[in-house]
Amino acid sequence: MLDIILDTLIDIIKIIPFILLAFVLIEIFEHRFNKKSKKIMEKTKRLGPLFGSVLGLIPQCGFSVFATDLYITRIISLGTLISIYLATSDEMLIVMISEKVDLDLILKVLLIKFVIGIICGFIIDLLIRKRKKKEENINYSICNDEHCHCDEDGIVLASIKHTLKIVGFIFIITFVINILMEYKGNDFISKLFLKDNPLSPFISSLVGLIPSCGSSVILTELYIENAISFSSMMAGLLTNSGVALIVLFRSNKEIKENLIVLGLLYLIGVISGIILHIIGI
Repeated sequence: MLDIILDTLIDIIKIIPFILLAFVLIEIFEHRFNKKSKKIMEKTKRLGPLFGSVLGLIPQCGFSVFATDLYITRIISLGTLISIYLATSDEMLIVMISEKVDLDLILKVLLIKFVIGIICGFIIDLLIRKRKKKEENINYSICNDEHCHCDEDGIVLASIKHTLKIVGFIFIITFVINILMEYKGNDFISKLFLKDNPLSPFISSLVGLIPSCGSSVILTELYIENAISFSSMMAGLLTNSGVALIVLFRSNKEIKENLIVLGLLYLIGVISGIILHIIGI
């Protein structure tokens, strides 16, 4: 049990700087936002999925958490958020390097995640723009919902308060997940997979949705151990965004919107896995 607590603390400590940075930026936007900066942001938003896919490849689940906070306050678009989630490398890259996997395989995985992230991100943003959402529906503030009196506390203190609320919630969820992984995880998940099973992408995509950095480790290890196919691993790695989904459901009050994000991730992961299986990659 002590090991589980320590692992949970390590997972949380790794993402605290990203969460804090996100809230600092959000506070700056909320307190310093003006028409000029708003126009600049709206123009660069169209390239969001490209930048998101690049930054998502950084082997840390913290950036997806950072992006989630920016999406909730509408600083980045839905397409950018999805591109970051899909491209996020999480612990996969670290596991592959530590296991001395061939560089060609690592580059192939990163390239596939990058390309799928860009394509899906731009398509989603294009569809949203066609719906012509009104600017009035965009909310750049989180302080009103949290009732944190940010104007009184200042940017730094307000950011720390937001961070502590999120970190406490993430700790509880991550602790529960780590307990399940420790006592039922690898053996239970391994039994779900049959190599070259057409249904495998459906299962691995569900595993990838588990809001924990550990799910990407499990999927990668199962592939290295030849327990699942490459297409199944990719399906799960595409849906995995670390603990970002916990932050999304905790901070975003629009439950329907959260479910749409979840559904998009799962759908893209499954379809991508099936396509990769069909073309024999």
